[in-house]
Amino acid sequence: MENFTFNSFTLQLEGLNVSKYWMYPVFFCFFFFYLFIMITNVGIVVLVFIDKSLHQPMYLLFCNLPVNDIVGSSIMVPRLLSDILQPPSERLISYYECVVQAFTSHMFGTTCYTVLMIMAFDRYVAICNPLRYAAIMTNKMVIKLTVFAWGVALVFVGILLGLTIRLNRCRTLIMNPYCDNASLFKLSCESVVINNVYGLTFTVILFTGSIGSTVLTYAKITVVCLTSKNKSLNSKALKTCSTHLVVYLVLLFTGFINIILHRFPQYSEYRKLVLIMFHIVPACLNPIIYGIQSAEISRSLSKLFRSKKLTPFS
Repeated sequence: MENFTFNSFTLQLEGLNVSKYWMYPVFFCFFFFYLFIMITNVGIVVLVFIDKSLHQPMYLLFCNLPVNDIVGSSIMVPRLLSDILQPPSERLISYYECVVQAFTSHMFGTTCYTVLMIMAFDRYVAICNPLRYAAIMTNKMVIKLTVFAWGVALVFVGILLGLTIRLNRCRTLIMNPYCDNASLFKLSCESVVINNVYGLTFTVILFTGSIGSTVLTYAKITVVCLTSKNKSLNSKALKTCSTHLVVYLVLLFTGFINIILHRFPQYSEYRKLVLIMFHIVPACLNPIIYGIQSAEISRSLSKLFRSKKLTPFS
């Protein structure tokens, strides 16, 4: 007979099942990933902040991605690194910390999609309506789009977690490497039908809105490029849009794999790894893809390094 502990405020994370032989290689692998994420993403945010030539709507909106990556990685990876070095019985986490981790994790995932949606809108205006771009994409519009991206995520995720924390808990084991909403409501012995229905509705709305807006935006951009004889416009559109599309497809792929593996309990270890990769892979690729593809960011970096070399040592 299963023993139940009602509403315990100390939970246990199952974490990754790593053998002693692989413990330190896995630890240092994730550590260097996290170090890379922090250096590159913080670097891009600082670069956009200090370089006035990058104070354009495109880069100001893009800054939402590295900020989101920094927060999303910082709430999960340090805890994961600590748990890898701990035996399973000592991987304990307080209920409130678990709720914060779940909230931040879902905010990270949702904001990734909403930020890419507002970035797609910016590219649409820039390519399809270039003469009115400056009039439409004002500082006020940039603020509105940013508030929309974070506000939508905050409302949806707030309701998602609100429905979960109302439940009484009768279990203490989180069968994941970190806390998320599904792991939390699985601790309850009450009916979670409402949680499942809202979670499915939330996912459908997010993916439908994200995929629908992206397809519609790129369809209109494609029509403009096909009907335009301006080779410079077409080249710029192809470069900026391909960058955005690659980032979106990477995020979409990791998200879909995660959802699919949730349906197959026998692949729980693969699911855990995909959950971690969902936080790490996009956060690593975003600065690389945008840094390489964006001529302005590359130029700004080169200018910054040249100025450092020319500065004499005192």
